[in-house]
Amino acid sequence: MKQDSSQRSIAKLFTHLTWIIILGLFYLLFQDQLLQKNDPNHDLNTVENDQPVVLQRNRQGHYVAPGNINGQPVRFLLDTGATDISIPGALADKLTLIPGRASYASTANGTIKVYDTQLDSVALGGLSLPNVSAHINPHMQGDTVLLGMSFLKHLELTQRGDTLTLKH
Repeated sequence: MKQDSSQRSIAKLFTHLTWIIILGLFYLLFQDQLLQKNDPNHDLNTVENDQPVVLQRNRQGHYVAPGNINGQPVRFLLDTGATDISIPGALADKLTLIPGRASYASTANGTIKVYDTQLDSVALGGLSLPNVSAHINPHMQGDTVLLGMSFLKHLELTQRGDTLTLKH
């Protein structure tokens, strides 16, 4: 009787392990598809070759892409409604940015105090610009940088369907 109970326990254990392995394989199989829908530009290479950058819109309708600020990797959300690049306060600390003069910015949630800063370089794909104005937003959560017009105004933007092409 003891052996029969032991065999059932082992069978249960193998059944559970089988399901865990199957679920793990499904996760690995669909992980790339989920990443592609939420961040279709995740593999954009940042190289300084002045080549046009072609971005795909994510499933929320935004253009997000990896880039660099002062040679450090960041994640950008393109925002043509933002005057400057807006950097969350915690990320600005990690990037060792120096907050400058306090100013006020109008946002969808009202007017907030931000701090001006100057970025040595900003890069998105093959596009790079030196000396770009930005502000540090201590109220902004997360690690996503709003890539505003202080960078985008220097580029030609062409949108067709779900694709945005940027070039000098």
